[in-house]
Amino acid sequence: MKQFDHLMLFFLLHTSCSTLLTLAQAPAAAPVVAPKAAPVVLAPASSPAPPGPTNVTKILEKAGQFSTFIRLLKATEVANQLLGQLNNTNNGITIFAPSDSAFSSLKSGTLNSLSDEQKVELIQFHIIPTYLSSAQFQTISNPLRTQAGDSADGKFPLNVTSSGDTVNITSGLTNTSVSGTVYTDGQLAVYQIDRVLQPLQIFDPRPPAPAPAPSKSKKKKDDDVADSPADDSTDNSKAVRFTMGNNVGSFGVTAI
Repeated sequence: MKQFDHLMLFFLLHTSCSTLLTLAQAPAAAPVVAPKAAPVVLAPASSPAPPGPTNVTKILEKAGQFSTFIRLLKATEVANQLLGQLNNTNNGITIFAPSDSAFSSLKSGTLNSLSDEQKVELIQFHIIPTYLSSAQFQTISNPLRTQAGDSADGKFPLNVTSSGDTVNITSGLTNTSVSGTVYTDGQLAVYQIDRVLQPLQIFDPRPPAPAPAPSKSKKKKDDDVADSPADDSTDNSKAVRFTMGNNVGSFGVTAI
């Protein structure tokens, strides 16, 4: 029995030593390496969106207190004309924009009494087809030509004068001044005014000059000569011959 125990103990020790020797000789397991994270690619910063087309009505809406002027710009389609001018050409624009209080000061029914053509002319009278900075008001030549047309006296004259920081405007019927700068970017300038500019052509039209009297034609003059007293002299000469033929009696008739 003791011999059996010794054999079992030997067997167990032999098995343990073999196992330990096998483990010692086995290659070490490779360490577990975590996979590399994919590099993060940053998207390029987006460039700012290009500015939209210059829109006069949006500029006035943002400024406020120009609702009546905006309504007229749209109703007369002058707003679309300005949009095309500002974004399709290099021509500058200057606008004298009357505030809502300026339109309120007009005589009741003034705008309703105007024809569609006159409303267009009224709005165009507030627009100069060139860019004018505040400094340029000191050197401009009067009268200014507006988009309404002829600047001659009695038509659509607009005169602008500057004294210090004050810019005065007159249409011949309206006298006002620039009360503030609404917008300016080197191509478009919008200035606020507190009275509506009334052009002479619309609110005080002058009667047309009378047509010159027609001159008499040569034929008419010849007819006048034919009807002149020369005919009477012919008749008188006949009367004389008749008188001579009837002697004294006839002379008495002639005397009478």
